[in-house]
Amino acid sequence: MKRIISTPDAPKAIATYSQAVEANGMLYISGQIAIDPSSGKLVGGGIEEQTRQVMKNIGAILNAAGYSYMDVIKTSCLLSKMDDYSLVNSIYGTFFPENPPARAAYAVAGLPMGALIEIETIACH
Repeated sequence: MKRIISTPDAPKAIATYSQAVEANGMLYISGQIAIDPSSGKLVGGGIEEQTRQVMKNIGAILNAAGYSYMDVIKTSCLLSKMDDYSLVNSIYGTFFPENPPARAAYAVAGLPMGALIEIETIACH
C-alpha cells in the first residue's frame, strides 16, 4: 500500500508527480529544486543558496512523512555544472554530519525553471 505525502512547507509539484510516496517503510522524495514554497519561485542567488533551499525542501517533506535526515539512505544530485560539486558537497554535508547516505552526482544539460541543482531522495524507517 502506498501513501502520498504532501506538505505546504515544500514546493507544490510543478508537473504530474507527488512530492513523495511512502511504501513498505520506504520514502521516495521526488527531485527537489530550489523553489521557495511561500512564493512558488526559484530562490535568488547562486548554487549555495539553491542547495540550502533544496535541502530545506527535502527536510520539510521528510518531516511531513515522519522521517528525518538520519533516515535518508540514498540521494541523487543533479547539477547544471560539475564545477559546483565542491560547494554543493560542503553544504550538503552539514545536513548529514554522521553516516551520510549513499549518493550519486551527475551533470545534466538542463533542470526545470533554470535551477542549478535538483536532488531526489530515498529514506527508510
